[in-house]
Amino acid sequence: MGETDMTAPKAFIFDLDGTLIDSLADIAESINRMLDARGFPRCEVDVFKQMVGDGMEKLVERALPEDRRADSALIHACVEEYRAHYDTLWNTQTRPYEGIPELLKALKARGLKLGVISNKAHRFTVPMTEHFFGPACFDAILGQRAEVPRKPAPDGAHEMAALLGLKTSEMAYVGDSGIDMAFAKNSGMRAVGVRWGFRGERELIEHGADLLVSHPCELAA
Repeated sequence: MGETDMTAPKAFIFDLDGTLIDSLADIAESINRMLDARGFPRCEVDVFKQMVGDGMEKLVERALPEDRRADSALIHACVEEYRAHYDTLWNTQTRPYEGIPELLKALKARGLKLGVISNKAHRFTVPMTEHFFGPACFDAILGQRAEVPRKPAPDGAHEMAALLGLKTSEMAYVGDSGIDMAFAKNSGMRAVGVRWGFRGERELIEHGADLLVSHPCELAA
C-alpha cells in the first residue's frame, strides 16, 4: 500500500477500540462475567478480536452459545448485564497503544482537527476517550447511538464533517477493521488501516485501505 493522490487531510478521525486503545481484556472479562452468571461457557480472550466492532448487541450475540443466539429477549437481558459489568471494569487493563498520545499531540500541533467515531455505545465512548486522552484532545467524539446507523453506514462521518466544518473528502479515518475501511470508503474519507489492532492486514486490504501503517509515528510523519 502506498500514498494516494488525495490531498492532505485537514482532520484525522479515529476508531476507538483496537485503534487508539487496547481494550480487549476488559471487554472480554465483562462478557465472561455475564456468561459465568448464566452458566454459559467462557470465551477465550483472543476470540474477542473477531467479535467486537459491530456494537454491544452483536458482541453479546456472538459470545452466547450458538443455540441461544436467536433469542432476542435473552440477548437484550445479557446486554444489560454486560453493560453493568463494563461500567466497573472498562479502565482496569485498558490502555492507549504505544505512540498514540504522541501521535495525537503531533497532529494537534500541526493544526489538524481530531475526532473519534466508534460503534461502541456513546455512553462509554465519550468518557473513555476523555479519560485516556483528556477532555480537550478531540474536537468531537461520536459513539454509537440508536438514532444513527452504525459503521459502515456513512451517517456518522457526515455528522462529524458538519461538526468540524469540513467535507468528508477532507478527513482521513483511521481504524483496525474491515468495517472501518468500508466506513471510510462509504463516506468519502481516506481509509487508513492500522496493523497493531484487533484484525489483520488482509482484512484491511480487502476492504479498501488506502494506506497501512505499522506504528503511530508513521501517521505523525
